[in-house]
Amino acid sequence: MRSAKKSITDILFYTIGCGIYSAAVVVFTDPNEISPGGVTGIALLLKHFFSLPAGLMTFVLNIPLIIVGFIRFGGRFILSTALATGIMSLTLDGANYIFSPYYTDGILAAVFGGIMMGAGLSLVLLRGATTGGADIAAKLINARYPFISMGRIILALDLAVVTVSAIAYRRFESALYSIISLYVSSHVLDTMLYGTDRGKLVHIITEKPTEISTAVLSVLNRGLTRLPAYGGYTGKERQVLMCAMRPSEVSAFQRIVRNADPDAFIIISDAGAILGQGFKRNE
Repeated sequence: MRSAKKSITDILFYTIGCGIYSAAVVVFTDPNEISPGGVTGIALLLKHFFSLPAGLMTFVLNIPLIIVGFIRFGGRFILSTALATGIMSLTLDGANYIFSPYYTDGILAAVFGGIMMGAGLSLVLLRGATTGGADIAAKLINARYPFISMGRIILALDLAVVTVSAIAYRRFESALYSIISLYVSSHVLDTMLYGTDRGKLVHIITEKPTEISTAVLSVLNRGLTRLPAYGGYTGKERQVLMCAMRPSEVSAFQRIVRNADPDAFIIISDAGAILGQGFKRNE
């Protein structure tokens, strides 16, 4: 019963997500010659030159990737991706009968198209699948060349499709608008997947851990974790403090640390998501 309910929920999310993405393509990006990148971008080029259905071409182009991905990785991920890819193919062609193209300024088309594409894709990703294409290709390439990150591979593949599309459309502006659309889409995607509780992770190497911990706790109400460490050069034992916080708290945090220990060594990095007390609840 629970498995059937989950499957129905998955299909519902796939359908709504793919529908939103397809509407963005039909209404905003495709009419204004903005490429969404990936396999969908290639399918739209085939539609542009040979009048082939974009949805059908998306499915056909994904078939070899799904087969190779299943052989290489197996598992539920590929099966879910195959299902989501099939739904995406249907909604891409079906959206042409529901929505009308909106010819407008390239910036508007890129921004609103990117928002809708990011929102649609996030609904699919939230249920543990992807729409195939560049994601599967990137996993295959990464498996062969693990020193190249997935993000860089997907970015390279998208940029290649965008470049070819700009040449095909004979519009340099098309590539620029496509880059804007991809950036907006990825930002919306990250926000919906990880929420707004992304923050900063700070490490402090200090000889005054107690003073800093007390000051941070009293002023910002943020706890810190003490990590034992040894200097690689001196061999001297030190304390490393670790603290997660919101971006708006970083400036005040730095002032507190400097007041407590002017010689403290501070490392500030981005945290994609922070779950737990004081942030998003860990569900």
